[in-house]
Amino acid sequence: MTVLIDTPMWPAHDTLWSHLISDESLDELHTFAAQHGLPPRSFDRDHYDVPAARFDELVAGGAVPVSANVLVRRLIASKLRVTAKERKQRPLPE
Repeated sequence: MTVLIDTPMWPAHDTLWSHLISDESLDELHTFAAQHGLPPRSFDRDHYDVPAARFDELVAGGAVPVSANVLVRRLIASKLRVTAKERKQRPLPE
């Protein structure tokens, strides 16, 4: 099991955010997120958005901290990446 998290650096809603991914499967990612109380609404097609306040807790729980570049490369290699083009073609339901 490899769940990865990048450094909180994405600003929104008065905080910085990380991305949490699995390089194995979405099932693994959803299981880890549920075990750590991440709300389903924080899932965005191929990752969970995680506020900076949760970063240390998730790392202590087993998420491996990596740079944003490494995270994206691992997500692409896993074939789980949803591209910007795919996001436009399949918007989230309202």
